Amino acid sequence: MARSNNENAPPLWIKCKNPRCGATVYKKAVEERLQVCPECDCHFSLTASERLRVTLDPDTFEEFHADLAPTDPLGFADLQTYPDRLERYQRQTGLKDAVVCGRGKIEGRDIMIAVMDSRFIMASMGSVVGEKITRITEDAMGASLPLIIFCASGGARMQEGALSLMQLSKTSSAIARFREKGGLYIAVLTNPTTAGVMASFASLGDLIIAEPHALIGFTGQRVIKETLKTQLPDGFQTSEFMLEHGFLDMVVHRMAMREQLSLLLDYLARQGTCHGKG
Repeated sequence: MARSNNENAPPLWIKCKNPRCGATVYKKAVEERLQVCPECDCHFSLTASERLRVTLDPDTFEEFHADLAPTDPLGFADLQTYPDRLERYQRQTGLKDAVVCGRGKIEGRDIMIAVMDSRFIMASMGSVVGEKITRITEDAMGASLPLIIFCASGGARMQEGALSLMQLSKTSSAIARFREKGGLYIAVLTNPTTAGVMASFASLGDLIIAEPHALIGFTGQRVIKETLKTQLPDGFQTSEFMLEHGFLDMVVHRMAMREQLSLLLDYLARQGTCHGKG
């Protein structure tokens, strides 16, 4: 990895994470494209704070429910105990769990927003993730504001067993109540959005948007292939495949996402189908 003259400085060049690309690219060019490879357009993962920064108007985010933290209801242990695993990820990410939520503005329009962070146990959905998604949905309903959720998850959190699986119905019920009250919910699917999250709130948006090349689906291709005993189509479970087959409303490049969300909010507000001030 090429470095500057100062050996302690961060690398000037990085390798694309897309195995089909693997190009060595200028790190600043990737950063200027919001963590998108300039060679193959691979969208690298963003942290929750990075996503909020590139999506919301500057200095408008107010975090809600930041005090919620997971417990260890099952006394679970594999190679390490669940509390030890949580402590490690909390220390590494600065988060208490895998989602950050609150209120902010996009081009002056107030919204409620939740952003999942795949650094925290692959953004798996446990009781805290489900509770925070439910609460921010209820906040949006109470304030008559649109709700945007950036989804990313590898599945339910096995360390919490059935308590994790309960979050599917809990979050889905909250979204249903919100929509019954006339609320607007936009789901943005990022790489990957799978399993329990995909089977619940990620698939319930009034509008469902995805970033390019995102992996979207309930279970992995190998399991599906072995279960169905059939060859799967090329590009199966990519956002482009899902768009072609009617599951998504649009695929939006990360560099255009903020503008597209602003246009959608503005248009739907004019149509009277979107709550919100501004």
